[in-house]
Amino acid sequence: MPNPVPLTVIILTKNEEKRLPDCLESVRFADEILVIDDESTDRTEEVALRYKAKVLHRKMDLEGRHRNWAALQAKHDWILSVDADERVTPELAAEIQALFSGAPPFQVYSFPRRNFIGKRWLRHGGWYPSAQVKLYNRTLFKWEEATVHCRAITDQPSGSLKSDLLHYSYRDLGDFIGKLNRQTTLEAQKWIGDGRKMSRGKALWRTVDRFYRSYIGKKGYKDGWLGFTAAVLGGLYQFVSYAKYWEAKNAR
Repeated sequence: MPNPVPLTVIILTKNEEKRLPDCLESVRFADEILVIDDESTDRTEEVALRYKAKVLHRKMDLEGRHRNWAALQAKHDWILSVDADERVTPELAAEIQALFSGAPPFQVYSFPRRNFIGKRWLRHGGWYPSAQVKLYNRTLFKWEEATVHCRAITDQPSGSLKSDLLHYSYRDLGDFIGKLNRQTTLEAQKWIGDGRKMSRGKALWRTVDRFYRSYIGKKGYKDGWLGFTAAVLGGLYQFVSYAKYWEAKNAR
């Protein structure tokens, strides 16, 4: 095997014993693998140690704060952030190795993700290439300290890699709906915490607009029934977030 790439892979986990092995296998090219575990009750830690990963324990509070804390624990300034449901393809691994054969010209990199529902890859509707920042120099980058969908904060220009990261987003549609339920709760809490003003009309407009842009504008219809379902649930994210926001505001 070539010399390890001088970066730290950070993987956030909670009860990921089944999906973690494939993720760990895909990042063995890195010099350090750091698993940040959120009170797992399964064999997550045992699996991580088998792959010679370093395991630290921290209860998740704000996702962005959690990720920033994790980066500070790393051996290297360069961080590759992946989740247990993501896999670095051999092609992407080769690109990263080539990037670090010299000095990377950028301090922040994004790359495309293939998002899956079950075994189906969603190619349209805004689900691909769905590029995200995943590789960065922690000295020039941090995450917004938000509960969900935390933004990348940096004043550095971003480079991009061409090869895909595989993202097994949802095990099935039931998992999709379960995560939508959890994430809309966090979204509503975020709006309240930010003091954001949301109206019913704005929420309904966002619901319809998100569906239309995904299904028609970004050609989600090309993914058949699954593309339609994903567009509907994407629109419902806005509607359900507002419903929970309204409920929480009125409970006060």
